[in-house]
Amino acid sequence: MSLRRLALLFTGLSLSSAAFAAPTHYPLTIDNCGVPLTFAHAPHKAVTIGQAATEMLYSLGLSQQVVGTSLWFNQVLAQYQDANSRIERLADNAPSFESVIGKRPDFVPVQFEWMVGPQGAVGTRQQFADLKIPTYILPSDCEGKDNLVGADGTRLQAFNIDTLYKSIAQQAEIFDVQDRGQALIAEYKARLGKAVEQAKKHDSNSASAVFWFSSPDLNAAPFVAGRKGIPNFMLDTLGMRNIVESDEEWPTVGWETIAKANPTILVIARMDRRRFPADDHEKKLAFLRSDPVTRNMDAVKNNRIVIMDASAMESSVRLFDGIEQLAKATEGQ
Repeated sequence: MSLRRLALLFTGLSLSSAAFAAPTHYPLTIDNCGVPLTFAHAPHKAVTIGQAATEMLYSLGLSQQVVGTSLWFNQVLAQYQDANSRIERLADNAPSFESVIGKRPDFVPVQFEWMVGPQGAVGTRQQFADLKIPTYILPSDCEGKDNLVGADGTRLQAFNIDTLYKSIAQQAEIFDVQDRGQALIAEYKARLGKAVEQAKKHDSNSASAVFWFSSPDLNAAPFVAGRKGIPNFMLDTLGMRNIVESDEEWPTVGWETIAKANPTILVIARMDRRRFPADDHEKKLAFLRSDPVTRNMDAVKNNRIVIMDASAMESSVRLFDGIEQLAKATEGQ
């Protein structure tokens, strides 16, 4: 049976079962990154730390329960603009602990453990727990990963898409909207299957790639995707090869090393954030086409450059846009 038929069959079954999703029975206790969280009722006031965490709640139809957001790479998805415009943005980057608790939340979902963890930039989980505020780290950033090694953590195990589905399913259960969670997961699984089918049509097994997120300086070694993170999952799923061998989430690798590997495709992140000069994708493109090392790479000479939303390179609802874009790029390799 083809991947397309399997995906459609799964979608039909899942949507059917979603209509009969059992309600949440409170008190609900779940395990989150080794920490038990207990909810006496569905949260009423959530403050999100991380764009992926924010848009995940929006995708579950929970924008009315969100009272504050923070840590954004790009503008919110178009379908959520109206809802998002009514919600206070506490900070474009890391919010202060005081600004988060000042909203009196009863739930704080967090995209990255380095924001709320043992060495949290915002605070520790214990600090929030002392105030009886449950913090939920997206499982993709803590399961099979050591966030105390490397600037953005090191993967001990390859990213598993099931951790993204787990984030959706658990939060749907926490808020008692399991039917929405099941329908959303079914939709994403179907899209993933279609992307794989598309890539197979274009012999993607012969392609290699590198993902360039940003750089502290345009002349410095770039932050590129390691071999066990989310971008590598996209490549593996589509039958492509990552030229980077580090297990770090976003290691720095010199352009001479990248040029020697000569990837078939270059994927560069587009973001509205301007923390580093290379956050600007136009500056990335100008560098690639003018630098004496990079301008002679096949991907640059043949314009096999994919400009991808930075959030699509994370464990987020945009990941599926990213993998569809990458599958389409294999047509012209």
